[in-house]
Amino acid sequence: MKRDISLWQLGGFSFTALAGTLLHFLYDLTGESVLAAPFSGVNESTWEHMKLLYFPLLIFALIQSRFFKERKGFWCIKLIGTVIGLAFIPMLFYTYNGAIGKSPDWVNITIFFISAAIAFLAEAHLLRNSFTCKAPRIALVLILLIGALFVVFTFKTPQLPLFEDPITGTYGI
Repeated sequence: MKRDISLWQLGGFSFTALAGTLLHFLYDLTGESVLAAPFSGVNESTWEHMKLLYFPLLIFALIQSRFFKERKGFWCIKLIGTVIGLAFIPMLFYTYNGAIGKSPDWVNITIFFISAAIAFLAEAHLLRNSFTCKAPRIALVLILLIGALFVVFTFKTPQLPLFEDPITGTYGI
C-alpha cells in the first residue's frame, strides 16, 4: 500500500507539474479566450500562479478518488494538500522577493514545483497514516469553493497585491 501511495503521488506531481506549465500559456495560446481564462493564467500575478496549481490538483484528485473510494478521509486529505500547496506559493514568493528582491522566472517556476511537491508529500504522509475526517463532503465542497473563487476572481479581481500583475500593474483580465 505504501508503494502504491508513493506511485500515485509521484504520478500526481508529474501530472500537476506538466498541466500547470501548460495552463500558464493556455490563455495566450488561445488568443486570450474567455473560455480559457478561468482555468489558465491570465497574467503574472501570484494569484494566477496559484490557479495553475489548483486546477491540476483538482483534476488529479477527481481521477484518484475513483481508486481511493475506500479511503474515508480522502477528500479531507486532498483539501489539506491543496491548501498547503496553495499557501506555499505566496509564502515562498513573497519571502524570496522580500529577502532578495525581484525574482527571475526560473525562481518562480521552482516555487511552483516546490509547492506542488509539498502538497503531494503532505497528502502522501496523511494517506499512509490513519488520518480520517468526519466531514468528507464538506471538504469536497470547500475544494470546489476554492475553485469557484479562482473563476470569479479572474473576472472580478480584488485590488490587492496578491492579484496584481507585477509586470503590468494590472489586475485580472
